[in-house]
Amino acid sequence: MLKLKDISIQLGSFQLKNINLELDKGDYYVLLGKSGVGKTVLLEVIAGLIKPNSGQVILNNEDITHHKIQNRKVGIVFQDYSVFPHLTVKQNIAYPLKGKRISNTEKELLITKYAELANIEHLLDRNTQNLSGGELQRVALARMLVSKPDCILLDEPLASLDVQLKGGLRNLLRQINQSGVTILHVTHDYEEAIALSNKVAVVHEGEIIQKGLTKEVFKKPANEFVANFTGIKNFFISEFTPNNTAKINGDLEIKVSNKDELLKGKIIIRGEEIILSNKKIESSATNNFKGKIKQIIPYLTNQEVIVDIGIELSVVISEESLQKFNFKEGSEAWVSFKSTAIKIIP
Repeated sequence: MLKLKDISIQLGSFQLKNINLELDKGDYYVLLGKSGVGKTVLLEVIAGLIKPNSGQVILNNEDITHHKIQNRKVGIVFQDYSVFPHLTVKQNIAYPLKGKRISNTEKELLITKYAELANIEHLLDRNTQNLSGGELQRVALARMLVSKPDCILLDEPLASLDVQLKGGLRNLLRQINQSGVTILHVTHDYEEAIALSNKVAVVHEGEIIQKGLTKEVFKKPANEFVANFTGIKNFFISEFTPNNTAKINGDLEIKVSNKDELLKGKIIIRGEEIILSNKKIESSATNNFKGKIKQIIPYLTNQEVIVDIGIELSVVISEESLQKFNFKEGSEAWVSFKSTAIKIIP
């Protein structure tokens, strides 16, 4: 559907190197990376705002690398909305239809359709200068969708919104995607990527360092940067013994599944894969350790519990579990996890 083939671009000291990416129709694909790594530049290359030094942009099997902006069936929405302040909401949505050979009746139907989809039909006669950030973002989305692009490009669409507005706009983006629209979405927020995407690519220092299904990238990070960036906190340098044991700091031993028989490397344990209890439990988990709770950190939907077992493990539990087991800072607790839950990085 959308394919980037060996895209490279040099802008001063910044460069994107050999970017290869492929979106299927209906994908919600997220480009994930820190600010300044080139995510927005890549969107601008696809939209035709910047020309690459080399490589191809292919849309529906057609090379559009050198096509004019208006001849590409893609739409882009920037973080700062870029709506026209001197026009009403309706005039903003109608703007891409100027010059198109369609009747006024059809124009009205299109404006109404996408205003309703974006839940802003009640704002059509309002001036955009008096709208909230969430409303402005919805106007920008409706204006972009009215031209019926094959793929939409979103540059940090939720970054400047508060928590309540983010939830509503996330639902709208899911709805747009579920209606059959392919989306390429840029963000630095890994929780946003998990909530919305079916595929993700991690961009670092001008290169894609890992890509694939979202659940695979987050469960099996390819390297230390991806692990840290995707929120994994249990990341330890290890030496491996022949009996499938990882030694950390020379003494703590953790059972692993070392199928490649590596001697040295790093292990990753996702906080969600660790069971926390106030007594040792009988289970199939091969790793069981008694430790002390150092810290309990509340989050919006769960709790992070830091347990010292000789190394500090970050364990993710629900608020319900916290109350049920009465975990307290300074109290003893047991952690358990399977050897197969541990990812090994050479």
